[in-house]
Amino acid sequence: MLIELQPDTTQSEKNRLIDRLIKMGFELREVGDEKLTIVKGVDTLVQIREFENLPHVKRVHPIQMRYKLASRITQNEDTVISIKGVSIGGGTLFLCAGPCAIESTEQIRVCAAASRSSGATALRGGCFKPRTSPYEFQGLGEEGIVLLEDAGKEFGLITICEVMDALQVDFAADHIDILQVGARNMQNFTLLKKLGKTKNPILLKRGFSATYQELLMAAEYIMSEGNPYVILCERGIRTFETYTRNTLDLSAVPALRELTHLPIIVDPSHGTGVRSLILPMARAAVAAGADGLMIEIHPDPDLSISDAKQTINFKEFSRLSQEVMAVHRAINPIR
Repeated sequence: MLIELQPDTTQSEKNRLIDRLIKMGFELREVGDEKLTIVKGVDTLVQIREFENLPHVKRVHPIQMRYKLASRITQNEDTVISIKGVSIGGGTLFLCAGPCAIESTEQIRVCAAASRSSGATALRGGCFKPRTSPYEFQGLGEEGIVLLEDAGKEFGLITICEVMDALQVDFAADHIDILQVGARNMQNFTLLKKLGKTKNPILLKRGFSATYQELLMAAEYIMSEGNPYVILCERGIRTFETYTRNTLDLSAVPALRELTHLPIIVDPSHGTGVRSLILPMARAAVAAGADGLMIEIHPDPDLSISDAKQTINFKEFSRLSQEVMAVHRAINPIR
């Protein structure tokens, strides 16, 4: 539930109320200067009118949905995540590009250079690869993280890397700006809790069969542990269609916009799995109101060790960047 305080409540009065509620067994999060959200406790057993009789309380708002911190009811204003001068959310278009898997120093360097020259502000690269087959390339691991960090620093890009296990988090968090949770790990609750204790923004990908509520509940796991910096990513869901790798659910963008204040980006590379479809779906994602895009690029996509069919070359990415920026400029005045 959301507790709205009287506007003239002083900080000391607010602190006394917080201490009182904590002693009653509740866990609280502050939302703005005049609101408190009860996250954990026995609030379902306590009548709302009893809270409204507490000192300095103006009104109590029940929050019916299970995700409280991620809910737009709790926070109506969109969250904007800023890192090293790059903003995600808030009306800007965030562009992230890089290889599905980091293969070598030279490969990640040329990808970083191409990303930067085409207007991207973030470099992605897979270091721990959750492959369907145990015989496929599993990534360079910690060596890849160092290569990604170095390339990001050299070309002035923030970095994004997936972590698959709670044991990988501490090392990655020391070297990488944004930590990614892949679709297969969206409900790896041990991993989510660990990420909730870091200060790094978390890019949370929607699972293959996850509903919007399940995605937001996964975000809630991270936020309830103290990390409010969550970026949601629509990357396609599994349907009966076989022409594409996944079905990119672009209705997720405006739907999630109604449900949550968190930034929402789209990954049309995984969302389609088809190289020729990435550009049109990237344009469509921006037109639907996405805060950003994540695109897989490679100097020679056909030779990519991982996900070659959904990877585009540098020239194609440059065109994509120009076109999605044009779409963003066209719709931004009416957003």
